[in-house]
Amino acid sequence: GTRSSRSLEFVMDIKDIPRVPDAIEKDFTMRRSGLLRALTDEADELFRQADPSRENLSLYGNRDGTWSVELPVEEVPPELPEPCPGINFARDGMQKRDWLALVAVHSDSWLLAVAFFYAANLDATGRAKLFKGINAQPTLFEIVTNRVRGGNKKPKFNAMGRPNTAPKSTGRPLTESDLNLALRNRPAELFWPDDGLWYLVEVQSFNPKTRQAKILYASGEVEDLEMDDILRDKHMCLFDN
Repeated sequence: GTRSSRSLEFVMDIKDIPRVPDAIEKDFTMRRSGLLRALTDEADELFRQADPSRENLSLYGNRDGTWSVELPVEEVPPELPEPCPGINFARDGMQKRDWLALVAVHSDSWLLAVAFFYAANLDATGRAKLFKGINAQPTLFEIVTNRVRGGNKKPKFNAMGRPNTAPKSTGRPLTESDLNLALRNRPAELFWPDDGLWYLVEVQSFNPKTRQAKILYASGEVEDLEMDDILRDKHMCLFDN
């Protein structure tokens, strides 16, 4: 396949190349927004396009906020750093969520590479300003793996007026005997070692065969958990209904 249409996006007029921190950050943000949509709201379409039977494909975040899955550019070396090739080859060899997390990691690395390619002529102060702006945004990996809690969503529930986060748990530790269908709809607290806080959650469902649970955060976000890991690490406490 050819990449002539794709290559045109990289052949920019001199006046279009971002050169100051604010312009580079805007370019980063637009590319990131396209990639974020691909990895979240449009993940099913991304999964479909990343066909393992095709040649080595890459996920691109474009300057206009769109995304595309295409062959790498043919120019060597390319005009801009290239995203990771061959994301489609790994698609069917792992769980979908793990594949999306893998693509997110490589996409984060590519976004930084492009930004600091543009930043080549910035001094230390300019680079620091650029990085501060970039670093204020959660990484794609953090969002895809639910390591970032969204603070702009209305709570879906409030378990008897308890706080959404707390430094100490007030529930009782989860035990092996709790891992049954009665776990459904139980209010609980989930510990996150990243920030050392207990998050208020509700167990929406539990599958005794896979030992996975779907939980709902007070922020409205939903996450699947491997309950064997949670039990081993003592990262969940339950409240009585």
